[in-house]
Amino acid sequence: MSTERVYSAKSANSIKLAAFFDILPLSIAVIPWGILCGSLAIQVGLTPLQSQLMSLLVFAGAAQLSALTIVGASGGITTILGSTAVISSRHLLYSATFRECATKLPFGHKILLAFLLTDEMFAVTENKRKELGRFPLDYALISGATFYVIWNLSTFVGIIAGTSIPNLESLGLEFAIAATFIAMVVPNIKSSPVLAAVLVSATCAVVFHKMKVPNELLLSALIGMVVGYYLDKDND
Repeated sequence: MSTERVYSAKSANSIKLAAFFDILPLSIAVIPWGILCGSLAIQVGLTPLQSQLMSLLVFAGAAQLSALTIVGASGGITTILGSTAVISSRHLLYSATFRECATKLPFGHKILLAFLLTDEMFAVTENKRKELGRFPLDYALISGATFYVIWNLSTFVGIIAGTSIPNLESLGLEFAIAATFIAMVVPNIKSSPVLAAVLVSATCAVVFHKMKVPNELLLSALIGMVVGYYLDKDND
């Protein structure tokens, strides 16, 4: 085997290991969130099998929590689908970022990449893409798969806990949602336009929540993006 091939193999293995260890902190941070999803699913009347299948097949934490809350309030399928569409709309931006690279992939890889695409996987993969100057498919799939396994294991723990520990949601596990997003956002604040976008979005989210504005998170994010875009444009 040539020296070039040995170096290439070592580089590929290094990227695969990096994918696992880079996503691991975010995966651990989301464990309370998964436990909450599993326990809440049991409490709203889903069977253990249905609860686990929700994480196995849907694999979207915020959308799952929203759907379970609606089910608990006896909401209809239309409400669930509408809520899921709004909450998951940010994935349009993620997929648009990866579109140019993904169009060259085989169809099976596209499907797998789309299924494993989460906020956490996008964050670490986009940082690695900028670092390498190319789209690292193996890195994306391994980081996404690692997160998928840990999410489903934490859901399983929540299902077990939900059948034996009443009112598990009172422990404040939902704070893991905010903590995870903070952990993803803060390292990417590297310029004043990005900082302004984050501060404006956070301020609007708090104000809109107090005012009970519908879809306050989506609206706050859009306002923050517009502010960041125009500030960045002025800097150019």
